[in-house]
Amino acid sequence: MKIKGFGGVFMRTSNLEEIKKWYGDVLKIDFEEWNGSIITPQPGNQTIFSFFPDEDTYFPAEQQVMLNFQVENMEESINHLEKLGVPYEMEKTVSEYGKFAWIEDPLGRRIELWEK
Repeated sequence: MKIKGFGGVFMRTSNLEEIKKWYGDVLKIDFEEWNGSIITPQPGNQTIFSFFPDEDTYFPAEQQVMLNFQVENMEESINHLEKLGVPYEMEKTVSEYGKFAWIEDPLGRRIELWEK
């Protein structure tokens, strides 16, 4: 399994508009309608920086941040995880955005794997 970089950093916030304004003003990040921004540090690699409202169910409410790791080959990554006995939080899915799989770290924090 080879990690190419972070696929995204997702954070919860109780005041969506205020925090987007702060990051926009202070760090000059332009947010789109979906409350995120695509930051492309090098060709072919993207890191998503996005906010999620407190009530969103995409990842557990008690988890303030979810890490997304962009992987080079999802099948190879899944095989590696299975060999290690790492259980899935949710089964692999395929969408218009790519392939996704979810696991948890030893502290129960959901981690998302993404092949673009």
